[in-house]
Amino acid sequence: MKTKFLIVPIAFILLSFFYGCAPVYIPTVINTPLLSESGEFQASLNTGVSGFDPQFAYAITDHVGVMLNGSYTNRTNDTLNNFHRHLAVETGAGYYTKIGNSGRFEVFGGVGYSRLKADYSNNLWISRTDVNSYKLFIQPAIGATTDIFDGSFATRFVRVNLFQDQLKYTGYFIEPVLTAKVGYKFIKFVMQVGVSIPINSNELVFSYQPFLFSIGIQTKLNFKK
Repeated sequence: MKTKFLIVPIAFILLSFFYGCAPVYIPTVINTPLLSESGEFQASLNTGVSGFDPQFAYAITDHVGVMLNGSYTNRTNDTLNNFHRHLAVETGAGYYTKIGNSGRFEVFGGVGYSRLKADYSNNLWISRTDVNSYKLFIQPAIGATTDIFDGSFATRFVRVNLFQDQLKYTGYFIEPVLTAKVGYKFIKFVMQVGVSIPINSNELVFSYQPFLFSIGIQTKLNFKK
């Protein structure tokens, strides 16, 4: 029993360690709506290692959906004069279909923009970041949805282009995540865990946040009913 209570503080200690430098690329929460039918609308508010991430999804037809995602963070430490600020927006569209009554398969693709500034310093190192980034992504997902529980596995493939002054860097990442939603019909609590793995790690010259973790709440409506 004691081991279970130690998991959460240890996880936050590890996350704090990785935030001890100024990561240039921070993966946002992956939007996995598992849409069911035309007119369905979903909105969720998430918070986690990427900051505050609102997400929206809408089913235009019985097989085509669109999404809009955001991410915002403004963390400061007045004692050390450290700060981290970023603002990101993503938009995408995709295809979804049912597998039986509860099963769902979907694949979304889209683009994103992010502005990030950070400054970390201590007795060991100084790390500063001031970049703009653009990314392309595609994310297939498979899962199941019921009135009480939704569960899915998704993998996002990302190409991110970073610009700082006259410099340009490119990174490729694969980001598998597990998402669980628990509640009843229109309101569900959401948790997502995953990792961000660089594909071109031998060529990568910038730091990145390796974990995805978030919790939030989601509402689901159908405007056509």
